[in-house]
Amino acid sequence: MIVAAQGPVAVLIGPPGSGKTTVGRALSGLLGRSFRDTDSDVEAEAGKSVADIFVDDGEPHFRDLERDAVTTALALHDGVLALGGGAVMDPRTQEALEAYGRAGGTVVFLDVSLAVAAPRVGLNQARPLLLGNPRARWQALMEQRRPTYERLSTVHVVSDDRPPQTVAQEIARALPTQVPKESRA
Repeated sequence: MIVAAQGPVAVLIGPPGSGKTTVGRALSGLLGRSFRDTDSDVEAEAGKSVADIFVDDGEPHFRDLERDAVTTALALHDGVLALGGGAVMDPRTQEALEAYGRAGGTVVFLDVSLAVAAPRVGLNQARPLLLGNPRARWQALMEQRRPTYERLSTVHVVSDDRPPQTVAQEIARALPTQVPKESRA
């Protein structure tokens, strides 16, 4: 099997605290590919942090920026791509990820338990959807999002209490044979 002729070598999705950024960086290093995080793309476009976008402009504006960042990265990025935890809830983002998967792309659901995710996300104010009671909010978000993560993913990896490098190696083994960048159409 061969990866999609265009787009990322792998797209990482999952809840806050699953390790998308950390594992994504480890995977990109293993594969010799660049790493891209759509939250960083949104921050660069807006000129402010995700938390500030939520406060200043509201969640709907953030989700619009996020959808644009995801669709742009799916079209232009050929390395490892990490999506924000809620990005998959946008219907147009779901369509883009489904098309990417149908074209042979790999969507990895990084799964994590609440017990492991909670200390990772803590009371981090940079995660506006977890304000208040982070454990309860995380659990509610996960219950809402899990079916979408599972439906969109082509690979499911649990990151609980495992070193990022080990998780990255497991993902790398699950990737289809890669076409060198220069031979992509």
